[in-house]
Amino acid sequence: MSEKKCYEKCAKKTVIGGQALIEGIYMRGPEKTATVIRRSDGTHTVRERAFTPAKKKFAPLGWPFIRGIFIFGSSIKDGVAELMFSAENSEFEATEPTKFDLWVEKKIGAERAEKLLMGFSVVLGVLMPIALFILLPTLLSSFVNFGEMYWLRSLCEGVLRMAIFILFIFSTSRMKDMRRVYAYHGAEHKTIHCYEAGEELTVENVRRHTRKHPRCGTSFLFVVMIISIVFFSFVRTDIWFPAVTAGWAQTLIRLGSRIVLLPVVLNISYEFNRLVGRYDNFLTKALRWPGVAMQSMTTNEPTDEMIEVAIDALSRVIPENSEADKW
Repeated sequence: MSEKKCYEKCAKKTVIGGQALIEGIYMRGPEKTATVIRRSDGTHTVRERAFTPAKKKFAPLGWPFIRGIFIFGSSIKDGVAELMFSAENSEFEATEPTKFDLWVEKKIGAERAEKLLMGFSVVLGVLMPIALFILLPTLLSSFVNFGEMYWLRSLCEGVLRMAIFILFIFSTSRMKDMRRVYAYHGAEHKTIHCYEAGEELTVENVRRHTRKHPRCGTSFLFVVMIISIVFFSFVRTDIWFPAVTAGWAQTLIRLGSRIVLLPVVLNISYEFNRLVGRYDNFLTKALRWPGVAMQSMTTNEPTDEMIEVAIDALSRVIPENSEADKW
């Protein structure tokens, strides 16, 4: 039976989203989150948390072209925390702590060491994509002398950015351990599609839906790449700093401009993703097609057990008010 493509015609569009973990899935609804990890005996380890949306605490955090950077930061922080939770609760063979681990625990205590590791992981989770996809292409393009053809430098930087991004996605999709994570990613998407179609959340119903979803993190990152190429092509650091025309000084200025203006790119990308995810017409389908196509590498077909985990996680974050989670 062919897959249903719910994103072309569905009963509703939900803000509920998730993240694939190590042998589990994290789901975030409008009022609570749920992480479900599958154990080898078929039982589920569950962690549920209620939360208050940032915009209810401080209204400007929910404003268009401001909310994107805060939502992105929050998703990174929560995603790393749940990934660590899944690692702790997955049934890996226990390893002996290293001398460094023992030294850190002795000096600052196990609890503080865990918080320190958590903080380091969050920082790394933010800095690595910035360094790899934003700064590295800018740095590499600086080794080529384009003369006064600034547009050619911007084009080269953009091509490098897309190439690094696609190569990174392709490389991870070939890793054995990541294939199961990407299968859980597929289960997450299929389950959300089934929910949006208004169908009962059963393995049979979920199985029929596509594993690609237009409102996915992969699509968002792809949009960030495209928006950054267009946006940074108009950022003329040679005009802002005419006294610095060449050498490492100009490269450092260009690198700095990418970091300073990244929140603008993220905010624009977030609003773009919301817009094309809200409507189903020829234009929006064409605009979101590249990001959806990328999910061929970041999602795999899940097993029935993986779908059961996704159903369990999603069911726990569905709000009582059916209007509360509308996109």
